[in-house]
Amino acid sequence: MPTHYSAQTLLIEGPDARAFAQAQFSSDVQSLAIGQWQFSAWLDAQGRVRALFHLARLADDTLLLLLRGGEAAPMAQSLQRFVFRSKLKLTAHEPRTLGTGPALDTYALRREGDATIFGCGEHSLVVGASADDAWRLPQIRAGWPWLPDNTLDQCLAPALSLERLQAVAFEKGCYPGQEIVARLHYRGGHKRHMHCVVLSQPLQAGTVLRHEGKEVAQLLDVAADAQSIEALAVIGDDIVSQFDNGALHRVDGDVSMRVTDSWPA
Repeated sequence: MPTHYSAQTLLIEGPDARAFAQAQFSSDVQSLAIGQWQFSAWLDAQGRVRALFHLARLADDTLLLLLRGGEAAPMAQSLQRFVFRSKLKLTAHEPRTLGTGPALDTYALRREGDATIFGCGEHSLVVGASADDAWRLPQIRAGWPWLPDNTLDQCLAPALSLERLQAVAFEKGCYPGQEIVARLHYRGGHKRHMHCVVLSQPLQAGTVLRHEGKEVAQLLDVAADAQSIEALAVIGDDIVSQFDNGALHRVDGDVSMRVTDSWPA
């Protein structure tokens, strides 16, 4: 498991910043108030999640993205191709430290000196604070995914519970992947969903677990305290139905996995 995650941030500023974000990202950006943040994502045309992030509105025409996995610089380069004549500037910041702050209402945003603070309820995420991992386990238990590199461009929105996080909008205009998101929402049919699991031993984020030669789970973030090792995992519905009282034993030889919470799309 990595020692610390860094804060990868991307600034979008200019008269057309919100309109651009509304057209590219999956959340309802126009509803975002100054001093607030929302979950959002950038999808590809097939509805797969290219990036998941906290989207904050710093000012009337200024948005800040805190990525939950991936790197800001390549994302800024990819977004630049869609700017065309829009009046805005994309700036990928150098990675900064990411730490845990005191309780702050979920979706609240504060600036204190050089630090940016994202309220997460019983704690906060602080960009520019002393690096620590205390925030990771509470967010795993809340079902807030952090995406390892090998899951980027791989997962559809329902597999990451983005509807529950209000990271996808169904009533706004088109954005990349919108048709797939709407189809899965109204017709259903997606067979992989996100679960919080307890592992019998520490594993790296991004690990693919197999049982009897078949892939059964893709781990997202993994964190531990003195009592347990916990992770968010994308698991096929058919696999979960085979668990014995919520547990699957001898995965990849000697790993056991027990589901403690599950989320729909």
